[in-house]
Amino acid sequence: MIPFNIPPSTGEEVLFVQKAIANHKICGDGEFTKRCSKWLEDKFHVQKVLLTTSGTTALDMAAFLCELEPGDEVILPSFTFSSTATAFVLAGARLVFVDIRPDTMNMDETKIEEAITEKTKVIVPVHYAGIACEMDAIMRIAQKYNLKVVEDAAQGVMSTYKGRPLGTIGDFGCFSFHETKNYSMGEGGALLINDSRYNERAEILREKGTNRSRFLRGQVDKYTWVDFGDSYLPSDLNAAYLWPQLLSADKINDFRLAIWEKYDRAFRDNPHIETPFVPDGCVHNAHMYYLKCQDIEERTALIQHLKSKNIQAVFHYVPLHSAPAGLKFGVFSGEDRYTTKESDRLLRLPMYYGLTDLEVDQVIEAVKEFWT
Repeated sequence: MIPFNIPPSTGEEVLFVQKAIANHKICGDGEFTKRCSKWLEDKFHVQKVLLTTSGTTALDMAAFLCELEPGDEVILPSFTFSSTATAFVLAGARLVFVDIRPDTMNMDETKIEEAITEKTKVIVPVHYAGIACEMDAIMRIAQKYNLKVVEDAAQGVMSTYKGRPLGTIGDFGCFSFHETKNYSMGEGGALLINDSRYNERAEILREKGTNRSRFLRGQVDKYTWVDFGDSYLPSDLNAAYLWPQLLSADKINDFRLAIWEKYDRAFRDNPHIETPFVPDGCVHNAHMYYLKCQDIEERTALIQHLKSKNIQAVFHYVPLHSAPAGLKFGVFSGEDRYTTKESDRLLRLPMYYGLTDLEVDQVIEAVKEFWT
């Protein structure tokens, strides 16, 4: 079986995990937590990065830092994972879903302004497949209406928009290091803070509502409970697993891009399917390669065909606005012209660090065989 995903590994993860154990510091903010945070800050030119227990909790932190009140509204796409939504539900907000662009599967920036009301406080662009949303337009709208922007860049580590790393353009950015992502710590994530005014509040929030971070820096002689918070700090064991992947980040990125390009050369002119579109100014990270079939029936048949060839291909999100929780916590603004239709057509092919050329060739041959 060629699986859809195998978690990334350089082969050195065990050595660094063993070192973390030998340091007798396996809770959060140990040596490897600090190394990873500093690497991310330097690589992406962001003033503050805090590792978190997941991409979900990075979003939770961002939502709380936006200081939402019950009844405030947040604009987001419906074509995303539940984490994008639940973070803002947890903060007390009402969700307002907008349609996507069929070319990138990202939030349609032209639909945002008509969804804004006097209660709107935040826009949440989701950079699907590591391909950037139209951030210039989104930031102009946010500035016009004095709104916060939280980038869900869970899939966007190493991607850029007009030269700027995803996650560094809005007020906050959120990465995921889940096992399905390009770089992994099993379960984990990171919050990118682009305004230093939020640094101390974010540290308190992450450290269970205490000022422990200031204490560890010697800024206070004891630490105490000072505000609301939760436990968003990952174990140093997780950070130790991530560290060698960050050291090999460019190598992993280049490897995935080579697979993506090989798929794209094979399928871009196939009249039966649509392939990913990368707008000018966007540099992606080969987080995934997807195909769009004619409809959900054809997609289901192709998935079964690939399964018969021992290849695991999978669909993706069920639009949130059609889910029970989406109906409970949100509303769709305007017409669902593309969200449901395009999500029903999309199929993701195997993509991971370590996928061999022979396996890629097998996937390509099997897909092409479906229409012969």
